[in-house]
Amino acid sequence: MPEHKSQPGAPPSGHETRDVSFRAVMIGGLAIGLAVGGLVVAADMLFPQKSLDRLLKPPFPVIAEPRLQSDPVADMAAFAAREKNALNSFGWTDTDRGIGHIPIDQAMQEIAREGIPGWPADAGAVP
Repeated sequence: MPEHKSQPGAPPSGHETRDVSFRAVMIGGLAIGLAVGGLVVAADMLFPQKSLDRLLKPPFPVIAEPRLQSDPVADMAAFAAREKNALNSFGWTDTDRGIGHIPIDQAMQEIAREGIPGWPADAGAVP
């Protein structure tokens, strides 16, 4: 490789030394290190892990794992069947208070025939 010859009276070629001061880099790094160290010490003082560990006494409670659906399609079909059975059957909702349910088709026919007490009737409507 050919060497670059500098002009007579020009400074020798090389790297620029005035861009970044080594002293400024070292002071900045030291300041950042002290700040991080101070934050670590402050966090340790504010959140002492050792005292939290002493509060928890074994045996620790066993927490059940979440139950996942193994067959969502079958679960939905079973749910729909239970709901359809409830809509199309007679049964008690609350036996102590005497509340029961009747099939939905029968309930709709009775409402259409008898109406709802206290419900304003529309004179122009034909059932």
